[in-house]
Amino acid sequence: MKKTLTAKQTYMLITIPILALFVCFNTVPLIRGVIYSFTNFKGFGDYDWVGFRNYIDLFTDPRIGNSYLFTIKLAIVATIVTNVISLILALGLNSKIKGKTFLRAAYFVPNVLGALVVGYIFQYIFTYILPELGKMIGSETFSTSMLSNENTAWIAIVVVCAWQNIAMNTIIYISGLQTVPEDVYEAGDLDGATGWKKFRYLTFPLIIPFFTINMVLCVKNFLMVFDQIMAMTQGGPAQSTESISYLIYNNGMKGGSFGYQSANAVVFFIVIVVISVAQMSISNKKEEQL
Repeated sequence: MKKTLTAKQTYMLITIPILALFVCFNTVPLIRGVIYSFTNFKGFGDYDWVGFRNYIDLFTDPRIGNSYLFTIKLAIVATIVTNVISLILALGLNSKIKGKTFLRAAYFVPNVLGALVVGYIFQYIFTYILPELGKMIGSETFSTSMLSNENTAWIAIVVVCAWQNIAMNTIIYISGLQTVPEDVYEAGDLDGATGWKKFRYLTFPLIIPFFTINMVLCVKNFLMVFDQIMAMTQGGPAQSTESISYLIYNNGMKGGSFGYQSANAVVFFIVIVVISVAQMSISNKKEEQL
């Protein structure tokens, strides 16, 4: 007779290979990166231990400080823009309108496209198409490429990041709106709640868990922005759009400062974890109050 596997054995056969792959391609590189952060490793050849020197140098390096300021500024602005627009779109797509199924699919298309591909497309738009349109309408602001100006290049990146991330956020908000019971709105109508009051006192408190998810995902994704910068500006002009992720890649992989940028990556990882935990804690407190 054939011996059948028990539920525990089946569970182990499914879990162990996945866990092994995770450890091999995630945990081991993470540990090696932490080890390299205490060395002067260039990415090749021999290296020496330098202790905490890399971490000390990080806090006195103006280029590192500028990259953190730029990345945090971009993450804050892009998060606000993305969530405001996606929430408005979700409210519209959740209402009783014709063709909303098609519109939901259409708005989700940007999320399907690769970020690097989208970045190259918008790089062409901002470099060639938009300046030509600016010349046609006689606008000095748009007659030159936004990507060539230190003051406007980051705005172009925000536009691209928001455009692509609005799709997923809208879907999540729609899912949240569909969990709101109809009788809540009926009770609100009896109390005279309409328009903004209905959204503020009825809709928003009930979709706060979905708002929390979107906020955490947005901040994390925008803090780790890389593809759009790689395709559009490569950190320029004059390093004004150099995000932390791009700086780690550019100087660590290509610049021969692997150990130094490994320390930067460790600090960056801690920053993201702290911000995410803080966001979750604040949001959970608000949910409890409501």
